[in-house]
Amino acid sequence: MSRLGSATPPIDISKKKAEARLDEAQKRLLRLRLLLGGQIGEKRIGPPLTCVFEGWDASGKGGAIKRLVAPIDPRHVRVSQFAAPTYDEKRHHFLWRFWPKMPGWGGMTVFDRSWYGRVLVERVEGFATKEQWQRAYNEIVEFERTLTAEGMIIVKFWMHVSPEEQLRRFEDRAGDPLRTWKLTDEDWRNREKRPQYEAAVEEMLERCDPTWAPWRVIPGDNKHYARFAVVEAVCEAIEAELTKRGYEI
Repeated sequence: MSRLGSATPPIDISKKKAEARLDEAQKRLLRLRLLLGGQIGEKRIGPPLTCVFEGWDASGKGGAIKRLVAPIDPRHVRVSQFAAPTYDEKRHHFLWRFWPKMPGWGGMTVFDRSWYGRVLVERVEGFATKEQWQRAYNEIVEFERTLTAEGMIIVKFWMHVSPEEQLRRFEDRAGDPLRTWKLTDEDWRNREKRPQYEAAVEEMLERCDPTWAPWRVIPGDNKHYARFAVVEAVCEAIEAELTKRGYEI
């Protein structure tokens, strides 16, 4: 059975109601982030928080990240974006380049693309050998287990859009002179390989979904729904961990 499911949100909600729900979630997140940082409440530094974003091209990752970090003081969050590894990064194990960006206790990092590139684009495009990407599933699970065992909260999102909605967004970008930079020839080529990418995503969701770092698939055809769903999910993950640690939230 498909883990991706439908890209249509489970509820029909207007833009106005979605924005109100987002505003409420952002206020909730701000307070939780200050608790984690030790700025308010019991004044003890909480566990590090890592949010990982993967998804289709034009799936709304950027918009969701923007709303996620909007209420937070820039000093209290870092957004790290990853593209193809450099020549020097390729000389190391594929996880090496992500370690320096990991937050310490009281910190928060948002990853725009991540170590999952190994089992997605590197797999589909042949940038990693079959032996390398097949081995990576266990390496990733153990990597995340190590981080969460040390106390980290990991919230992972797959931003899911239908091929039809993706095409509409591509065409919107192509017609907007201030957003054409977001659309590349590679984006168009990737659409032609959607079946191969879907197979890779399904296997990733199946094999890298441990209880300590589960995947959250966000139906993104309605971007307004997707944005508040992401912020609410992060709030829920923080609240669950803080409750377990005896915080008053």
